[in-house]
Amino acid sequence: MHEQTLAIHAGYDKDAMGTMAVPIYQTTAYEFRDTEHAANLFALKELGNIYTRLMNPTTDVFEKRFAALEGGAAAIGTASGMAAIFYAIANVAEAGDNIIVAKQVYGGTTTLTGHTIKRFGIETRYFDVTDPSQIEGLVDEKTKLIIFESITNPSIDVADIDAIVAIADKHSILTCVDNTVATPIICKPLAHGVDLSVHSTSKYTTGQGLALGGIIVERENLVEKIKGNDRYYHFNEPDASYHGLVYSDLHLPLFTLRVRLALLRDLGGAPSPFNSWLHIQGLEHLPLRMKQHSASALAIAEFLEAHPKVKKVNYPGLKSSPQHYLIEKYFKDGMASGLLSFEVESREMAQKIADSTEIFAVVVNIGDSKSIITHPASTTHQQLSAQELISAGVPGGLIRLSVGLEDTQDLIDDLENALA
Repeated sequence: MHEQTLAIHAGYDKDAMGTMAVPIYQTTAYEFRDTEHAANLFALKELGNIYTRLMNPTTDVFEKRFAALEGGAAAIGTASGMAAIFYAIANVAEAGDNIIVAKQVYGGTTTLTGHTIKRFGIETRYFDVTDPSQIEGLVDEKTKLIIFESITNPSIDVADIDAIVAIADKHSILTCVDNTVATPIICKPLAHGVDLSVHSTSKYTTGQGLALGGIIVERENLVEKIKGNDRYYHFNEPDASYHGLVYSDLHLPLFTLRVRLALLRDLGGAPSPFNSWLHIQGLEHLPLRMKQHSASALAIAEFLEAHPKVKKVNYPGLKSSPQHYLIEKYFKDGMASGLLSFEVESREMAQKIADSTEIFAVVVNIGDSKSIITHPASTTHQQLSAQELISAGVPGGLIRLSVGLEDTQDLIDDLENALA
């Protein structure tokens, strides 16, 4: 089926009532037929619902639908995008290990990988996403994961996915891309060999800023990379916490299964059924929204590029962008999403512009139907030092825009007035 059809129908067989809309199964627990049925579910002899921290029928539809759009084997929903990134790391790395992370990532990912993860005994090594060759010198026998973003937030760089995957596969290391900004509508990293795709579904997926959520999608046949791979011994040895289960022996998508049976079980960052239902509603029109977000963002980027007070515009959809060739290589129909950033002379000027808009709201979010303006250096990346800000592509004069679904000319007029 084509994308727009999958977005509306994938993962849902109408229930006994024949409901056209996916029901909200707002429950914490489920009744078993008898004690034997319960025992079989806990022993994985039968598959079914045990407890909503692990699984839920509404969330199950969301996971299946998202996996179908991403072209993956399976997906698992989480309580937020940060939970998805943390679980992707925690599912493979332990004390003494290291991960390799692009410098140009979301501020929350920077603090997670640079500070919080350190307290778990996991080291983070950084590379410049515009120079994937740097990864080679960072790899050792304890490297467990390479993390990057398909479109970086807020520097708006585009990753050369093939180059990163080639190095990772050479060393049998898993790759994880944050595909939040591009969404599975614009970019399908798993088709280019990426092993895991994570999203903050709080952004474009819900589309109206209504619900927090995250998701991890694993590619088809990931077991082939993990089975017998000493880096991931815990997938290849009996799990004492789950009846001696050996994940790599199962004919199931093993990465998301282990997140479900170990991390959601023990850490509990599961999505609520209601939020999963809201995400399902967003997916139904995500393909249509991404076309409009991208078209409006391109028009605004062209306006800003011609403005005398703007030093630089970061939007790879522009033909003048040095990364435009990567959009043509990896992204659908030249779309580059609704996120862009531009640089003005100073931090003070940037803050003044953000404070002067009327339609663009000063909000630290992206992917909303309403347009958003953010000054990253004083908000999402405030915790970074001056040098770290430069390394992350976030100078003081940078302004980030999340272009919504309002009339494009109205948005241009709003920016023109703020720049006056």
